[in-house]
Order: sequence, then C-alpha cells, then structure tokens
Amino acid sequence: MKFHVRSRGDHDSNILSQRIRNYLEEFELQPDEEEPDIVISVGGDGTLLEAFHQYTHRLDHTAFVGVHTGHLGFYADWKPDEVEKLVIHIAKTPFKIVEYPLLEVIIRHTNEEPEDRYLALNECTVKTKVGSLVMDVEIKGDLFETFRGDGLCLSTPSGSTAYNKALGGAILHPSLPCIQMAEMASINNRVYRTVGSPLVLPQHHTCLLKPRYHDEFQVTVDHYTLSEPEMKSIQCRVADERVRFARFRPFPFWKRVKESFI
Repeated sequence: MKFHVRSRGDHDSNILSQRIRNYLEEFELQPDEEEPDIVISVGGDGTLLEAFHQYTHRLDHTAFVGVHTGHLGFYADWKPDEVEKLVIHIAKTPFKIVEYPLLEVIIRHTNEEPEDRYLALNECTVKTKVGSLVMDVEIKGDLFETFRGDGLCLSTPSGSTAYNKALGGAILHPSLPCIQMAEMASINNRVYRTVGSPLVLPQHHTCLLKPRYHDEFQVTVDHYTLSEPEMKSIQCRVADERVRFARFRPFPFWKRVKESFI
C-alpha cells in the first residue's frame, strides 16, 4: 500500500507526522505523494481540507484519515496517543470505506474565458466586494427568488456543521446525497422578499445563481478565495464524485456533533 502523510506544519504536527512515516515504513508500506492509496492528515479539519484539494483528481483511488493535534474535528478523529494503533490498523487491517457527497461548483464568465469547475468538501460562498449581493436563484431551471443581502452559502452535508451552522442552517447527516443553501443577512421588506430559511436540495436538483448586476464577486470554495470580476453564473449541485474516508472503528456522526457542540 502507498501512503502520504500531510502535516499542518506546526512543531507538534511535524514530529507526529514523522513518527507515522517511520512506523509505516517499518511495516514496509511505500511513501508516495503522487499516487497514494491513503493520505494521513495530521493537524485539524483544515489540514484535511488541504489534503482533499490536493487529490481531487484521484478521489476514486485515494482514501483519507485524520489525526488531530488540536481540538477534535469532524474529519480528524484520531488522537496523537493513538497513532501506533492507527498505524497497525493501516498496515494490517483491511479498512472500511465511508463515502460522503461533495458539492460541484461551476463558475461561468461573461467574457470568453472557459468555465471553471471546483469540488467542495465543506461549502461554497458568494458575496460582493462592495455592497449587497443581488442574485436570481433558479432551482431546476425555474426562478425561485431574487436574493438581496450579504451573501449565500451552499454546503455539503459533512460541511453543514461548519459555516452553514453559524448561519442558522440545519445539521445534515453526511450520508444524505444533498446540498444546502443558507442566507447571509437577507433583506426582507415590502420591495425585496426571500424564503428566509435554509433550503435542502436533493441530488437531482441544480441551483443556479445569476447576478442581477455587473459587479466584482468574492467566491470561496472551502478555504480558497476567488475574485470573480466577470461572473455570469454559479451552478451548484451534488457532484458525481465522492470523498472516501478510511474507517477503522465506529465513530458515529451524532457523537461527533455532541462532543463538538454540546
């Protein structure tokens, strides 16, 4: 089996990452950053997000597992004092694969630039650089509403505990093949009106966001920030690809929610 260990970069994470590499090589596993079968992320959820984006081109072949060197995360669920046990599992035990849905984001431009396609493990957000965001929201090709406010957030079920939750969105179990749209400070008065609640869209529904006015937009895809001065639309739906996590022991999702927030 080929592996790669990705560290958050701080002192403790680097030392722990080297220990994991040494242990795995003692079991005659092969380090391979280009085409790993498994990626061990050492740090936090942010580190695993970075690892995910490094390997979006080979999600069918690479599985992820996270070791947290800070607070317990939703993706990084092994503790530093458990790395020997984790290494033995990786080296000796056929692991179970758990797959989570991803968000596909397609940005189309008003100029001749080709469209850009991204995958998000957590969420995509859209705002304007200055002033309020005014966008038509189409669902399955029909105009649903015209949004006016600070911005919109579209999240995956596994990302529903992140920015989406802070916006008042629902926490969704990551086994559900859907996406969720939450509003950021929408304007509702006699002129402008939005649904005012998060929307959960199933796998076969597509959400299309169309700006009403030419503006410079700030789009985020997980931890990446994009400046889009020539944006025609953003199309969001459940991606055909799925992220694969290596599971060596049960760790129920609702237990993570309880330990993280309650």
